[in-house]
Amino acid sequence: AWVPFTYSLQARYLVKHDPQLSYAALAAILGLHMLGYSIFRGANGQKDAFRRNPNDPALSHLNFLQTKRGTKLLTSGWWGMARKINYTGDWIMGLTWCLVCGFGSIVPYFYAIYFAILLFHRSTRDDQMCQEKYGEDWETYKKIVPYKF
Repeated sequence: AWVPFTYSLQARYLVKHDPQLSYAALAAILGLHMLGYSIFRGANGQKDAFRRNPNDPALSHLNFLQTKRGTKLLTSGWWGMARKINYTGDWIMGLTWCLVCGFGSIVPYFYAIYFAILLFHRSTRDDQMCQEKYGEDWETYKKIVPYKF
C-alpha cells in the first residue's frame, strides 16, 4: 500500500525545495534519462522481437545460445552486455527522477535506493530460477554474458 507514495516523493519534495539546478544540469539529467529510456526500450524491444520471430532477417546479426530445452538465449546486442540490461535502463530512469531534486536531502533518493535493492533481489531470484530451468546451459550463458547489470 505504501509503494505508490514513492512515485510522488520527488514532486512533493520539489514543492517546498527548489534545488536551483542550472540549465546545463537539467540538460545532463535529461540526457541521462534518455539514455536509460533507450536502454530499457531497446533491450525489451529486442527481446520481444526475438521471441516473436527469431528468424527475422532484421535480427540475423544477433548471436544466441541454443539450450538443451530448445530455447534460445540472446548473447549479443543489448543482451550480450548484461543479463538484466533492461533493469539497468529502468534504474537509470528512476535515478534521474531523484536527481532533479538536487543533493540537499537523501529523502528524494529513497526511490532510487529502494528500486536498486528491489532489482538486485529480483535479479538474484531470476538467476536462481534460470539455473533450475536451464541447468548447465545457464552456467555457459553466464560465462558468455558475465555481467548482471
